[in-house]
Amino acid sequence: MQLLPEPVRRFAAWCAVLLLAAAVGYVGILLCSEFRTAVIPVLLALLGTALLGPLHRRLVQVGVHRSVAAGLTCVAVAAVVGGAVYIVVAALVDTGDQIVASLKEAAKSLAKHFGAAGTSLGDLAGNARNLLSRFGGTAASNVISGVSVVGESIAMAVLALLLVFFFLRDSHRVVDAIRSAAPASGADMVEAMARRAFEGIEGFMRGTTVIAFIDAVCITVGLLVLRVPGAFGLGALVLVGAYIPYLGAFISGAVAVLVALADRGFVIALWALGVVLAVQVLEGHVLQPVIQSRTVQMHPAVVMLAITGGASVAGILGMLLAVPLTAAAFGVVHELRTRYAGGQRPPADATG
Repeated sequence: MQLLPEPVRRFAAWCAVLLLAAAVGYVGILLCSEFRTAVIPVLLALLGTALLGPLHRRLVQVGVHRSVAAGLTCVAVAAVVGGAVYIVVAALVDTGDQIVASLKEAAKSLAKHFGAAGTSLGDLAGNARNLLSRFGGTAASNVISGVSVVGESIAMAVLALLLVFFFLRDSHRVVDAIRSAAPASGADMVEAMARRAFEGIEGFMRGTTVIAFIDAVCITVGLLVLRVPGAFGLGALVLVGAYIPYLGAFISGAVAVLVALADRGFVIALWALGVVLAVQVLEGHVLQPVIQSRTVQMHPAVVMLAITGGASVAGILGMLLAVPLTAAAFGVVHELRTRYAGGQRPPADATG
């Protein structure tokens, strides 16, 4: 190696580090995929703990026992999530047929305006229906597999809720556990990295929930004023889609505009598009800076790459988990950059 120039040796060293990191990451992904029934509930429980932590701390501060506070918090989140799922499903069931019919009308309208391109769209829709019917027949014939998937999902949801209870109840012991597991000389740094990562997840979850609710209310009110059919169902889509940044808002907004185009005409569709764009501008220039000002700020390109990578690894669930986990990683990187800025290493722990 001494025969090689210094730049070449540096380049080789960086290549070795990158290859080693990629190998470790690949093995980690394989292990997570293999033990997904245990890994997914832990990740979901971390997200739930980050979202519910302030409520639990408030209950403890007013004198409620930690276990009772954790139990009340879990019961509250189960009631809220169950109620929200019921409202969303009910809204989609009540207006689902109307939305689908409106989308079909929009496709016909596009076919009239675009001629051959519209015919291609119609053929594509027909092929998609045939493909879905084949997959549907296969899924219907494999009832045992479907029941197994449903049972596995319910089991993971229950496990995640139980983990949320234990994470909330024993949250005051986390710091001691982290410090005992880390080397004495690096305990402060490991604790700081863990805090920063959790703060990134906590801020993202709280901010996204508030922004999703505001977006859904604003778009639902706008569609009701424009008398667009299925406004509550479209608002429910906006609420759910907001947890997938950029992509979810784009899809739900496009569906709302297409429904308005089919049932209320071109002018109302333009107004609906204006409402969607206005809400997105409000989110990007007001809500995001104000509500998520304390979270790790990520470039939109990084968010889109994270969503794409999460989708390729774990589908829809990966898309939901990708951004908060990336926020945690950015928090760790930010902490490391702060501690090692200017080439100054943090002082060793004198207690070790």
